[in-house]
Amino acid sequence: EVQLVESGGGLVQPGGSLRLSCEGSGFTFSDHAMSWVRQAPGKELEWVSTITSLSGDTNYAASVKGRFTISRDNAKNTLYLQLDNLKTEDTAMYFCAKDRDRSCGVWYSPCVLFKYRGQGTQVTVSS
Repeated sequence: EVQLVESGGGLVQPGGSLRLSCEGSGFTFSDHAMSWVRQAPGKELEWVSTITSLSGDTNYAASVKGRFTISRDNAKNTLYLQLDNLKTEDTAMYFCAKDRDRSCGVWYSPCVLFKYRGQGTQVTVSS
């Protein structure tokens, strides 16, 4: 059974930082590209970032580029998202996801359609 378990969320002031983690199990982690998506209150799901399986190529949504960093440790079956210079508009539930739908196209294109997604970790940015 595929499981994705996020952690690391919390309450942080604007300009602060957080590091999110997502531990995967039930599949060969190193074989799969992984992504982060988020959903703010009252808004639709938004793609944040994707990292490829072995080469570690990355892509980011324009809204987070330069502030967020996606990475992975295949030996630990863990995906990370470093969130720096956080803004109030980053407040959302953050989910890790795998197995993007084919309709999303190439790996670096934005995508919110995934076969598997974790239960999420809440990030709240507020003073």
